[in-house]
Amino acid sequence: MKPNLFERTPHDSADPVDGSGLRGVRVWRTNLMIADILKQAEHKMGRTVETLREDFTKIRTGRASTGLLDHIKVDYYGCPTPINQVAQIGVGDAHTLTVQPWEKSMIKVVEKAIRDSDLGLNPATSGDLIRVPLPPLTEERRRELTKVVRGFGEDAKVAVRNLRRDANTHIDRLLKDKEISEDDQRRAETEIQKITDRFIGEIDKVVGDKEKEIMTV
Repeated sequence: MKPNLFERTPHDSADPVDGSGLRGVRVWRTNLMIADILKQAEHKMGRTVETLREDFTKIRTGRASTGLLDHIKVDYYGCPTPINQVAQIGVGDAHTLTVQPWEKSMIKVVEKAIRDSDLGLNPATSGDLIRVPLPPLTEERRRELTKVVRGFGEDAKVAVRNLRRDANTHIDRLLKDKEISEDDQRRAETEIQKITDRFIGEIDKVVGDKEKEIMTV
């Protein structure tokens, strides 16, 4: 990945006051302020994409995925605890998950938590192993889920564009306060747009991959 025009260099921590005088100080401060804004925008946009991926793991596709159960909480001695912290979750086959609680006393509790979740699953226990079959999805249900996935994707794009707007607002404020020049503003907004386009592209890919997974029988 190419560095943006305002990315800090190893020399940024050095004393900017040298032979270039005050102009060198101003350029250094300008690049530093803009780099911080770009870094924050990139970080928040990245988190938006990661949240989208996490949301998609909760959408049942008919194929076994250990992430499907991650959001389920289990009553662990009175404390709501993520299921993957009290049991080992695995894939038995393409349409079956296996859940093995660390403690035998938790087997019934874990089984109940899975059954009572919003996933519509019907787990069955054999010894100390809980098997969770994933019923096949109908064609109609698959198409409904692709619409849900696209909706999540559009929401993520809106969030990324809002972050672009926020970053541009910070840049405009620097210009208004005469901290940067109009040329600095244009270059910064160009970099912000490049970052935005990259994450919009990532969202499209994540959505496309999930749609393909849903429609694969």
